[in-house]
Amino acid sequence: MKFSERYGYQSVRDLIQLESMDEPLRNGLWNLLQIYVWNTVKNSHHSHTLVSDGNRIIRALCNKLWLNFFKHPLETRSDSWKKVLSELREYFFSCAWYEVYDFVEFVANNFERYKFREIFSEKCNLLLEREVSAYRFVSGVISRITENEQIDEVEKAIKTTSSPVRNHLKRSLELLASRTAPDYRNSIKESISAVESLVATSLGTDKGTLGQLLKRLEDKIGLHPALKTAFSNLYGYASDEGGIRHALLEAEKVEFEEAQFLLVVCSAFVNYVQGKCVCNPNGG
Repeated sequence: MKFSERYGYQSVRDLIQLESMDEPLRNGLWNLLQIYVWNTVKNSHHSHTLVSDGNRIIRALCNKLWLNFFKHPLETRSDSWKKVLSELREYFFSCAWYEVYDFVEFVANNFERYKFREIFSEKCNLLLEREVSAYRFVSGVISRITENEQIDEVEKAIKTTSSPVRNHLKRSLELLASRTAPDYRNSIKESISAVESLVATSLGTDKGTLGQLLKRLEDKIGLHPALKTAFSNLYGYASDEGGIRHALLEAEKVEFEEAQFLLVVCSAFVNYVQGKCVCNPNGG
């Protein structure tokens, strides 16, 4: 992770690509189009032409692109694949980030090769996860998996808490957002540790389990019993014998979505408790 990322000079919104697309992500999506779509064009008599019967499927895709995506007159589409590919490439690398997603989604749903959409969507999702995009293919539609409100919760918690709570949350984000070596298992551990640290600090003690400390916090700040129970259960999920903190089993697969969920929920809980402590500093 870069210096700017480790020390907070890039916002959470930038680390998790919500309203942007960096060069590696755009390049990666183009490469997938190259591998699974453009490279299917067949050479006819030493020239690549869309008129060839062997290029019927890619010709149909290009017609749909011209008619329904770009909404250009169909006669403006060249029969030369070299010229068509050049136009597609120029558009792809000059358009806005959200137009790239429009384009990729359109191709996924309109290139009529057997099982293409399923295979292409899966490959795209692997890339989107690796590059920490906030979007995934779901049933042929590129959907946002991270909302603005979720990002705001994480940013607020990191900016307003003191050490070591802030350090745990920052480390959780680093492990989640790493492009080269994401560690979802330990990201979850850091998120839970942030809550443990916050509760202990709020009560002025480091003794007792999180469940015991949550009961004391309930008495001190009027923590709603249902919320206390929910977090106790969540802590149990991350702490049981088959879970994150004890076993750390290689066979246990932890996904991006789980780590992201825990980071957002723990950040929101941190913000909630801090707000309650400010409003009711002495308890009672």
